[in-house]
Amino acid sequence: MRGLRGVRDGVCDEPVVAGAEASCVRTDLPYRVEKPWGHELIWARTDRYVGKILHIEPGHVLSLQYHNKKDESIYVLAGEIILRLQRDEKLSERRMAQGAAFHIEPRLIHQFEAVTASDLLEASTPEIDDVVRLKDRYGRVP
Repeated sequence: MRGLRGVRDGVCDEPVVAGAEASCVRTDLPYRVEKPWGHELIWARTDRYVGKILHIEPGHVLSLQYHNKKDESIYVLAGEIILRLQRDEKLSERRMAQGAAFHIEPRLIHQFEAVTASDLLEASTPEIDDVVRLKDRYGRVP
């Protein structure tokens, strides 16, 4: 399916034509990635962006981390989280509930903790493996 926008690794079941542009129905999406804190559901992935839902179990914490290139925006679909951000060596916390949104630019140190079972909608640039972990309760810091 060469030449169709949104196709990665040639995965395209049915070409879809809308106006003058052809796109594709992806048969490999969505897919689930199990994590020690819950799971990710990757529902969109192209060479320009990634869309996913992060499901975080109550009391679980993601890594204190940053991304060198990845730029992401987060929307709280359900639940309540604590967002930790570190700027200038100072770590701040704020509680966020359903309907809250925030932007995490590259190199911003951040962490999510679920107060209740939480679902976060993430839209980001495509660098899904761009993670520098500084602290992790699940032993994933190199």
